[in-house]
Amino acid sequence: MAETQPLPIHVVIPDTQVRPGVPTAHLGWIGRYIAQKFVGRPNVKVIHLGDHWDMPSLSSYDKKGGQRMEGRRYAADVQAGIDALDLLTKPIRQAVARSAKRGGAGVELHLLRGNHEHRITRAAEQDAVLAGTLTLDDLESPDWAVHDFLEVLDLDGVWYSHYFANPQTGRPYGGMIETRIRAVGNSFTMGHQQDFKYGELPIIRGRRHGMVAGACYLHDEAYRGPQGNREWRGIVVCHGVHNGEYDLMKVDLDYLCRRYEGVSLREFVPGIGTGRNAV
Repeated sequence: MAETQPLPIHVVIPDTQVRPGVPTAHLGWIGRYIAQKFVGRPNVKVIHLGDHWDMPSLSSYDKKGGQRMEGRRYAADVQAGIDALDLLTKPIRQAVARSAKRGGAGVELHLLRGNHEHRITRAAEQDAVLAGTLTLDDLESPDWAVHDFLEVLDLDGVWYSHYFANPQTGRPYGGMIETRIRAVGNSFTMGHQQDFKYGELPIIRGRRHGMVAGACYLHDEAYRGPQGNREWRGIVVCHGVHNGEYDLMKVDLDYLCRRYEGVSLREFVPGIGTGRNAV
C-alpha cells in the first residue's frame, strides 16, 4: 500500500509592524520555533499576513499630501524591516540547508503586502518627484514569495489576504466572524485588524473557517491608550489543511518567550499590553 502523503501545515504570522526602535526579539523566537518544529516535515507553508514594514515616515506624507520625504527616515524604516525579516528567516534558512543535506523537505515562505507597505506605492503615485525613488523593490525579501497588497493567495482551499474588502466600499469586512465567512464565500485568513477572531460555518460538505489575526509584536501603540493594547499576540499553526478545513493551534508570544528566554513575556517586556511600553 502506498504511503499517504501528510496533509499540509500552515504557520500563520500576523502583522509584525516593524519600525526603528521597537523590539524584534520575538521574530527570532518564531524563526527558531518554525525551524525546530516544522523544517524537514513535508507540506509546510509559512504565511506572513503583511504590514511587516510599518513605514511611519510615510504616514505623515499621506496626511499632508505632497510634502517632501525625509529620505533618512524612509531609509531607516526600510532597513528596520529588512533586518527584522532576516532575524525571522535566518533560523529557517539554516534549518532548510541542513534538512536538504539529509534529503528532507524545506518550507514554503509567503509574504503578503499590507496597507502599510502600500504607503510606498501611494506616496510615489501622489508625487511624480518620488516616482522611481520610492519603490517596493526597496523592501528586500529574499527567500519569500511576495504577494501584492490585497492579492488573494489560495493555499489548500484557504484564501489569504491582508484583508478582504467589501466591493461596494473598498473597506475591510467587519462584524461577526460567521458574517465575514458568508461575505467572503470561502475559508479565509486575514490580518490588518489588531484582534484575534476565529469561527467555523458548517456547509453541506464540511466547514468553512474564518480567521482574523492582526497582532504579532512586542511593543504597544501609544495612540491606542492603556486599554487598547490587550489583544492576543502570537502565531497560529493550522494542522491538516485540506479543502479549506484545518485544526487550529494558537502559539502565543508568552509561550515563545518562556521557551527561548526562560522568562515570561511580562518579565521580558515590562508593561506589555497595558500601554506602559507604548512607542
